[in-house]
Amino acid sequence: MAMDDASMVGLMGRVTGAVGPGLVGEVIVRVRGGAEHFLAYPASAKDRIEPGTLVMVMEYLPPRTVYVAAAYDS
Repeated sequence: MAMDDASMVGLMGRVTGAVGPGLVGEVIVRVRGGAEHFLAYPASAKDRIEPGTLVMVMEYLPPRTVYVAAAYDS
């Protein structure tokens, strides 16, 4: 069962490995009735998002890459 762009964009996840400029981070997202890990990059190239931060998927690049933004301002 494949995920398409529309079904991933807007999903919430949590950062498990720092996301930021020059980093390949990691997020866990609840999809397909479970939780899966995705490689993650910041949606805004200058942002750094620390582990534990709640994020929203802004873009999805199959099969396992997402661009994310912090769900709430700190």
